[in-house]
Amino acid sequence: MIKKALFSAIALSFATTTLADTCEGFGPQTPRDIDNLVGENKVVFSKAPAKEQLNICNIHFHKNAEHKAKDFSLFAGDGKYGGYQCNISESLSAAELKAPKGKICKGLKPGDTIEVHWVHTSCDVKPGKGLGSCLSNKCANPDLRVETQVFTLVNDDDALDFNDLSYDGNVVNGYHQAKHIPNNTGAPVEFLGSTTGPSFSEKSCSPLQVTWNVRPQCAKLNINTIGKWCEANVFEEDHAHGVRQLVTNPTLLAPIN
Repeated sequence: MIKKALFSAIALSFATTTLADTCEGFGPQTPRDIDNLVGENKVVFSKAPAKEQLNICNIHFHKNAEHKAKDFSLFAGDGKYGGYQCNISESLSAAELKAPKGKICKGLKPGDTIEVHWVHTSCDVKPGKGLGSCLSNKCANPDLRVETQVFTLVNDDDALDFNDLSYDGNVVNGYHQAKHIPNNTGAPVEFLGSTTGPSFSEKSCSPLQVTWNVRPQCAKLNINTIGKWCEANVFEEDHAHGVRQLVTNPTLLAPIN
């Protein structure tokens, strides 16, 4: 409880320290257009180790994509659940769009886009609820890495099963790991950034330093499987989170090499 409260207090205090049109003095921010390699932010920190050398600490997802790329570039609005949708969402079949039984994750439907974040930490912790699970009283300043995949939800048993992409107690070489993260949706774009979510903007920046790996292509995900996952998972996730709008000011972005 202490570590979660500390994480929230730090983020809130830093995020509300500026009333200017653009945050000043902060490190590079996220989300971004991953096809745009330009960045002028002068704050530099070391990239986090590969995910195989870190513990997965949290899995959650956002309604629509926070990031933008060629494959997910349909603008969905500038509200809490705005962001971007996968281009393939406009060409789904009637079968793929068939409504499933019951409510899915408090309101998801076929054709929706989600962006999934697999959050990894250098702390010796077990996966759990919220980003506070990525810290501990003995490890308050960890290396953080987020692996990211954007999905279009379809009612199709042949699409990806989200339970194959979860954790379920999987430990590899002593590290908590997701059972699988898509590896056929293009080479991930790696860059330095921050945490995301609707509480942050270009006026209210996140102080956390995060290494991002964002896959550039969408994949189709069976909506029924993420519905089942929302019913019970160690992360206590049962709904889609809101998005942080795209960061476009180059002074808030790191260059992508």
